[in-house]
Amino acid sequence: MGFEKEEHAFLLDMLNTPSPSGQEMAIQKKWIAHVKNFADDIRTDHAGNAIGILNPDAPFKVLLAGHCDEIALVINRIDEDGFLHFDKVGGINPKAAVGMKVTVLSIAGAVTGVIGVNAQHHGGLKNDFGLDDLFIDCGYKSKDEAEKHIQIGDMAVYKTEPELLQDHYVSGRGLDNRTGAFIVAEVLRRLSEKDLNVGVYAASTVNEETNMGGAYFAAAGINPTMAIACDVTFATDYPGVNKNKYGDVKLDGGPVLAKGAPINRKINQLLERTARKLNMKLQYELTPSMTGTDADRMRLTGQGVPVSLVSLPLRYMHSPVETASLKDIEEEIMLLVEMISHLTGEESLNPLDD
Repeated sequence: MGFEKEEHAFLLDMLNTPSPSGQEMAIQKKWIAHVKNFADDIRTDHAGNAIGILNPDAPFKVLLAGHCDEIALVINRIDEDGFLHFDKVGGINPKAAVGMKVTVLSIAGAVTGVIGVNAQHHGGLKNDFGLDDLFIDCGYKSKDEAEKHIQIGDMAVYKTEPELLQDHYVSGRGLDNRTGAFIVAEVLRRLSEKDLNVGVYAASTVNEETNMGGAYFAAAGINPTMAIACDVTFATDYPGVNKNKYGDVKLDGGPVLAKGAPINRKINQLLERTARKLNMKLQYELTPSMTGTDADRMRLTGQGVPVSLVSLPLRYMHSPVETASLKDIEEEIMLLVEMISHLTGEESLNPLDD
């Protein structure tokens, strides 16, 4: 592990902090409190992004974006018996929700509940069940009692804590993509100790899981020369995954670069040369038309922004037990620090230039 105890504790604190898409204020305040210790400046915007800046007067600007929001549930109905019914915020898998504990984030404070499930003795769940077949039991005895604490529109997240597996993997909810928000902060911290020829803008972006609006606000406000989204991608190194269909991406296999029409080839070449210099292995994923990440929205701001996507391999995406490698996190940080610290500010990102 390359990051120090303080940074390790910061990562775990972020993973412990609820940050539903659209309700990221608590985690952003923690991110700002951490980053202000080494950034030249801190910027926020009306979307709720938090942006740490180094060398703000440099004309060549590098934007790093890692979204801090996580998938969640949103309360859409309270029935007469006090049970809470809900819809999804982002890509919730109903099968992963069954039997989970949740924390409802109400104005009155955090409320614990459980997602009830019909006992198998009584027929269990039907095979094609959805979120509308599930409910949250917080122990309320009536709608009136529940409404004293819970409002329509309150959000809930799975009640889990991050765990270290054999001291080299981290598991929990919302690694997608609070690991990315951590990575861009740590890249900024390490770059703060170097002489830079370029400006660096590390953004903890909001709303990626629902509309990617945060990335648009960030890039539109900064007008970067280039942008790199730091997100997660699907690891395929566990039982039951069709590697012929989904590719071969492993934990501990190194950062994953995207290849496809949205990706700027010159940025990828810079990253690949840096990886060879570091004797670091890279993995690849294909994004032929869209990346499904903040890169898509950043690319289409202003007059157009050259983008790349560097991803962390992740097992069990959008479940309460997402799992990633600490080694991969460290290598992604090293790759970005080394590449950015050696930019001259004169690089051409035009793919037609030799």
